[in-house]
Order: sequence, then C-alpha cells, then structure tokens
Amino acid sequence: MIPHNRPTLGPEEEAAVIRVIRSGWLAQGQEVQAFEAELCRFLGLPEHHAVALTSGTAALFLALWALQGRGKKVAFPVYTCSSIRHAIAMAGGEEVQVDITPGTPNLALEQLAQTEATVAIVPHMYGLPLDLTHLQGVTVIEDCAQALGAVIHQVPAGLQGHIGIFSFYATKLITSGGQGGMVVSRDRSLIDAIRDYREFDCRQDDRQRFNFQMTDLQAAIGRVQLRRLPQFLTRRAELFHRYQQAGLPLLDSPLNPVRFRAIVQTTRPSALIDALAAASVKAIIPIETWELLGDPAHFPVARALTQETVSLPLYPSLQDAEMDLILNSLLTFMDATP
Repeated sequence: MIPHNRPTLGPEEEAAVIRVIRSGWLAQGQEVQAFEAELCRFLGLPEHHAVALTSGTAALFLALWALQGRGKKVAFPVYTCSSIRHAIAMAGGEEVQVDITPGTPNLALEQLAQTEATVAIVPHMYGLPLDLTHLQGVTVIEDCAQALGAVIHQVPAGLQGHIGIFSFYATKLITSGGQGGMVVSRDRSLIDAIRDYREFDCRQDDRQRFNFQMTDLQAAIGRVQLRRLPQFLTRRAELFHRYQQAGLPLLDSPLNPVRFRAIVQTTRPSALIDALAAASVKAIIPIETWELLGDPAHFPVARALTQETVSLPLYPSLQDAEMDLILNSLLTFMDATP
C-alpha cells in the first residue's frame, strides 16, 4: 500500500542523532539554540526571535498566553485542526467560530470582521496562504503548521501577524523527530516572555511556568530537515504539478503556496478512496464533517468542503513509479465516472 503520508528521513538525520548521542547532552541545549537561530535566518528575522517547543499545540497555547488571551474572544475557522480549540481552552480564551471562504479551505476574513473577536488564529490550510494585508482591528496568530516556506507578497508565512507558529510533527513539511513546534515574532518582548515560560526549572520567582522544552535530539533532526526544506518543496511542487497535468480539480491559491497537500474535489469521495485502495493507494478525507470545530449546520461552506474533498499522497519520498500508479488509478476512476 502506498501510504497517504510518510516522513522523509535519511542518512543526514541519522548522523545528526548519532552526533548528539555521542556528545553526552540530550536535553535542551546548543542544538535547540542553533535550530532557533537557523529558522530565524530562514524567515529573515533577527536572531533570538524564535522559541523551540514540544509541539505546535504548545506553540499555539504560548502564543495566546503571551498575548494575554485569557478572557478574550478568539476567532478561528471551524475547518482546521482541533489543536486550536485545545490551545484556546488552555489559555482561557472564548471561542469565536468562523466559516471558510467558498473554493478555499481558509478562514473567511469578511465573516471574521463581523465578529467581536479581538484575537484571531489564522491557519494557512494545506500550504495555501491567506493574504492578511488588509486585516485590521484584531491581533493575529498565524498558524503555519502546514505552510513553512510559503510567501505572501514577499512576506514569509508567519510574519504577517503578531505571532507565527510552526509544527514539526512527523508528517509536516519538516519534522524534528515526530513532535516539535516553534513560535516566531518580530516583537522580541513576546518571544522573551514565551522563552521565560518555557524555562521552568531553577527559577527564583514563583511565576507559573511549564516544561515545553524541545530536546537537542529533536532539534538536531529539525536542523537537517530545515536545510533540506528547499529540496523538499521542489519535489512536492513537481508531484503537485503532475496531479495538475492530469486535469484534477485541486484546491489551489493564486499566491505563493507550498504543496503540503494535494486536495482533489469530487462528488464521490468515498468511491474515489475505495478505488484507490483497490489499487493499493491510501487516500483520505482530510477533514470529516464530524471533525469540524463547530456545528456543521451553522457553517455550510466548511460542511460542503468536508463532503467533496479527498487528500492524495504527496510527500518528497513519493517515488515516480508510485506516482505513475496513483495517476493511472485516478484516470481510470475519472473515465468511469459519469
């Protein structure tokens, strides 16, 4: 079975892990500091404007905490990962659920403007960036878990808002060994506050803190993956282009996306998934109706998208022969569909 997703790891990551093990230092240390600095350079930020953490969810929570989100109305799209809802609850915020824009998987900004939210968590779903240039009157947390490397009008994803967060989960654009996250901001005071919260041990005051520290083992893998990111993105773009050449109706963006997912629109999602499975290809419904972060009856655009999309395999280690098999299976299905 060709999996829907899989990490892309190799000898460089293995060597990095061995190097850290032999160093005798496994916990948060110099590798974490280097990973933070290298992500800053990648985004064009000054050094020390990033904090490495245990996960993207931890990054969301600490972004809200740094923005003093307790008691504030926090808007988010219902078509997204449940980690956003968990982070809002952890930070003591009040949910404001918003639908998505037709034809896209992203937050409907015109609906956001009609809410009383003072904070908004804005994901760039599937690597398709959302232009936040004209968004005013709300503090923005950019959720770039699926969009590392995307650019919006020459601004890297993560730097349009007040804070940006990234995830390094096993199957994201890069991984730091299965879990991991990062917070970035142009505002050094927000980053310093988050870093202070992360440094929970051996402190002379009694302020609340928690252990959200990434390990040097994780950071070493993340550093290698970040160096390989341009290569990864190029390969993803090549594979996405092959899907496009086959004439598939894919979700896309007129901006500068990264190809995290290939989401095909179809009126027969279950039949397509079954047809691909019969050819030993794993495809999935990316977000099921029951997974929406609000009552589906109140969010018709998001509900419709859950009922008409399938996520196809797309990752750097997908081989050309595997892609040939996937495309042949897709074309056979399309030819047989009335």
